[in-house]
Amino acid sequence: MKDLGQLKYFLGIEVARSPRGIVLFQRKYVLDLLAETGMLDCKPSITPIEVNHKLGLYANQVPADRERYQRLVGRLIYLSHTRPYIAYAVSVVSQFMQAPSRDHMDAVYHILRYLKGSPGKGLFSRSGVISML
Repeated sequence: MKDLGQLKYFLGIEVARSPRGIVLFQRKYVLDLLAETGMLDCKPSITPIEVNHKLGLYANQVPADRERYQRLVGRLIYLSHTRPYIAYAVSVVSQFMQAPSRDHMDAVYHILRYLKGSPGKGLFSRSGVISML
């Protein structure tokens, strides 16, 4: 067995240590996700989901690419491990995995625009206490 030193990066989660504690964040993961979707130059949003959203399954909705939608929502679910404040928005969009519409895909893009505004946020742990940055 070989000692690889201090943990810095593991499964898309970056680890930074300081005298005050440990920070877990996924900056590279967020930037890769934004680059994959072509949203690196988008205007950031201040909220992860629209207030009083009306997402649901309605009769005359325009369907979206289901495979792409499922892949993006899956990546957002993984991202919510270090960003619990997007968990509600991700849980809303994950309800429509079977039959996503254009409105549902727009909600996913809204979450991505929110992430654009803060790609380096994460979790801070000090002496066994975890808090959000």
